[in-house]
Amino acid sequence: MTKLVETIDLVTNFHTYEGVVKALNRIALVVDNGVTFGLVGESGCGKSVFARSIMRIVPEPGRIEAGKIIVFFNSDDNREGIDLVQQSETYMENLRGDRISMIFQEPNAALNPTMSVGDQVAESYLFHQQTDLCAKVLKDLGELSGSLLLRPWRKLLTRIYGIAANRPDAWVLRVIDHLPLLNMWRRRLRQEALKRAVALIASLGIPNPGQVVSQYPHNLSGGMKQRIVIAIALACRPQLLIADEATSNLDVTIQAQILDLLRKLKEKDISSILLITHDLGVVAETCDRVAVMYAGNICEVADAADLFQSPRHPYTQALLAAVPRAEYHGILKSIEGNVPDLVNPPRGCRFHPRCPRSMKICSEAFPQSVDLGGSHLVACYLYTDQARR
Repeated sequence: MTKLVETIDLVTNFHTYEGVVKALNRIALVVDNGVTFGLVGESGCGKSVFARSIMRIVPEPGRIEAGKIIVFFNSDDNREGIDLVQQSETYMENLRGDRISMIFQEPNAALNPTMSVGDQVAESYLFHQQTDLCAKVLKDLGELSGSLLLRPWRKLLTRIYGIAANRPDAWVLRVIDHLPLLNMWRRRLRQEALKRAVALIASLGIPNPGQVVSQYPHNLSGGMKQRIVIAIALACRPQLLIADEATSNLDVTIQAQILDLLRKLKEKDISSILLITHDLGVVAETCDRVAVMYAGNICEVADAADLFQSPRHPYTQALLAAVPRAEYHGILKSIEGNVPDLVNPPRGCRFHPRCPRSMKICSEAFPQSVDLGGSHLVACYLYTDQARR
């Protein structure tokens, strides 16, 4: 398989009044083309921070302080990859929602309550696909009025609309509103974008999409809101879709529908999905490859079947042992101890204070990842030469 995204020694910290929260500690991960990659771990372990770091939307007072985020898109001009950490904010604005999109955990926070859902989906088309929309509108108008009449206006209208879309200043909008041709042009582009939004919403299994696009988020159920958030993320057919706990607040029936929807969409529209969750059942059903995170560190990375059949890291083993089972009648197992304070995390392996198999060396230095074969990587001294000394 070919790489799509690779993080190299990624460090993200939050500078607070209590101290520096070390949220991500030298994260090294590879997401390949064509896979659903699961990232699992306890709440607060850094999963969402990792997703926001890739998107370069880490909230203040957090910031990326070291490492690289390399993307390998399907083009000849970046075979060596592009480091997103080094790119400008303008570059990232054009990238987000286009080649990389994200489904946020809470749809109520992701949707604008003052805009119709149709306008929110159409916004992605208007921002990222201006050239395509302009070409379609010009073609339609050409068929109505004669292409020779409109041909001289093509470059001018496209350029002016591009300025208006990227700089929504009040004076630009006032100029457009007072020029009939430009105002007509803007309305036609919005109509085309809404038409595409209706088609996309219909493809997600939402009934009566023509009526739904005129509604506001408060008119929709939780499952419908989540589908609208997915529609916004999918509008430009991203190569990487990041789903951050996309089904955690939904009931089991709606959760199954959303997961089935994501599975079908990946087969035809999306290159790869990074699925962030704490639900191991969802991972087992959905993912091809899995990484286990604990307190800002990656403990284990493996193919999903291999991880569930043969977990190697003590933390992974403890997580799987804590999953409730229908046939189990005893006391549910739990992981002893508490999650460490990331302002002052334990030295060495951050899991060692809770690990039943910890050794002296575990508290001295963080272990390097060891390849156990079959691309099964484990960061644990149990599988290194030091454990046998």
